Amino acid sequence: MEIKNAIVAGTGKSGISAANLLTKHEVNVVLFDENEKRDVQQVKEKLHNPELVDIELGKLSDKAYSEAELMVISPGIPVDEPFVDEVRAHDIPVWSEIELAYNYGKGMIAAITGTNGKTTTTALVGEIAKAYNDSTIVVGNIGIPYTELADTTTDDSFTVAEISSFQLETIIDFHPHVSAVLNLTPDHLNRHYTFENYGNVKKSIAKNQTADDYMVLNYDDEYTKKMAEGYAVKPIFFSRKEKPAGGVYVEDGSIVLEDKGEKLHILDLKDLILLGDHNVENVLAACAISYYMGIPVPVIEKVATSFKAVEHRIEYVDTIDGVDYYNDSKGTNPDAAIKGIKAMVKPTYLIGGGYDKGSEYDEWINAFDGKVKELILIGQTADKIEACAHKLGFMNTVKLDNLEEAVKHCHDKAENGDAVLLSPACASWGQFDNYEQRGRMFKEYVLSFKE
Repeated sequence: MEIKNAIVAGTGKSGISAANLLTKHEVNVVLFDENEKRDVQQVKEKLHNPELVDIELGKLSDKAYSEAELMVISPGIPVDEPFVDEVRAHDIPVWSEIELAYNYGKGMIAAITGTNGKTTTTALVGEIAKAYNDSTIVVGNIGIPYTELADTTTDDSFTVAEISSFQLETIIDFHPHVSAVLNLTPDHLNRHYTFENYGNVKKSIAKNQTADDYMVLNYDDEYTKKMAEGYAVKPIFFSRKEKPAGGVYVEDGSIVLEDKGEKLHILDLKDLILLGDHNVENVLAACAISYYMGIPVPVIEKVATSFKAVEHRIEYVDTIDGVDYYNDSKGTNPDAAIKGIKAMVKPTYLIGGGYDKGSEYDEWINAFDGKVKELILIGQTADKIEACAHKLGFMNTVKLDNLEEAVKHCHDKAENGDAVLLSPACASWGQFDNYEQRGRMFKEYVLSFKE
C-alpha cells in the first residue's frame, strides 16, 4: 500500500493508534477532531512520530483536502457527519480502522460481530487460539485497537477481532477467513436509523469472503439465519435449540459439531463455568469459529471448560451480608439486559437506566418474570423506563440521581439470599465515559461496604 498523506478523524484511542500505524510507515497524517477545545499537547504526547502529524481542530484545512489520499475514521464518528460528506466530495476514500489494520496485517483473521455476546465470544476464541498458537492477537471492540497490533502479525498469526457495526460501515477489502454474526436485535438505531440498515451493516462482515471461507451464524435467530444468502461464503450454523445439519449444537447435554457427516463431541455442558443460556450460545459460536480456524477439538474443550466470564458481563463481584452482587455493565441494550436477568436465580434488586439510544424496554420489563424485587433507575432514560414498567404493571421502581446512590440503596434494602444486579439496558454515556468505567465504579461502591 503506497500512501503518502492521510487524514485520521478522531483523537481518541482508535485515532491515535491509526495515526501511529500510518506514521510508522512514513505516512504524513493530519489528525483531525471537530472539538476545537481538544488539548493539542495532550494528543501529541500519545503520538509515536509527532513530527509526521499535523493536528487540526474544528474544521479541516484546504491543504488536508487537497493532499489526502484516504481518511481513516474512528468508529465513534457517524459516517453522515458533514465533514465526512465533504471528504467524499473530494474523492477521498473513507476507511474504517479495521480496513487500515487489515492492509498492514498478516495471517488468519476471525472476525466476530452481533448485537450481544461479542466480547465474551471474542475473549473465549482468543484464549482458545492463544493456547494453540503463540502468535495470536485479540483486538477490536474488545479494547485494543486492531491498528495497534496489526504490524506485529506474521503469515502464521491468528487475529481474533471483535467488530462493531460502526467499524463495518467503512470496510472495503477487509476479508476474514472466519466471520461470525452471533445475533441481531435492534441497537444503535440513533446511528443506523433503521433495523434493516443495522442488519445490512452486520451482514457486510462477509462481503469479501469466498467459498474457501466460513460464516458462523445463529440458527435460532431469524435474521442471522439468512445472512449468508447472496454470498459465496460457506455458512456454519450453531444452535442451542435445534440440530442444523453440518452445524454445532446441543445434544444430550453435550456440544457436538458435525463435519463431513461425522459427529465430533466437543464438551459437556456441565463442565462449563460460564453462567446462563446466552453463554451456551457464545460457547457454541466459539467452538465453531475455533474449529474452522483449524484448532483441534481437545484444545477447544480444555480452554472452553475453564473459561470464566469476562469483566462487566454478569461478573460476580462479591457476597456481602448474604447478598450477591453482579456487574453486568456490558448490558448496554434491552436484549443484553434480558440475558442478564435471565441468568439470575435469586430475588434481585436491578439497577438500570443511562443514555438513551432510542430503545424500547417492554421486552426487558416482561422478562423480569417475578425475579425483580425492585427496579432502581438512574440516568437519562429513568423516566422513560419507569413509565414503561408502570404501563406493564411493574410498580416497584425507584429513581435516584446516580450509581453511587443506587448501590447504597440496594445495600440498605437487600436481605440475606437476595442479589443485586447492575444491568442497565442502556449505554453509559452522560454519566460515564464508557461501560467499563461504569462497571468499575459499581464494583468500587460495592466493595466499599466491606471496609
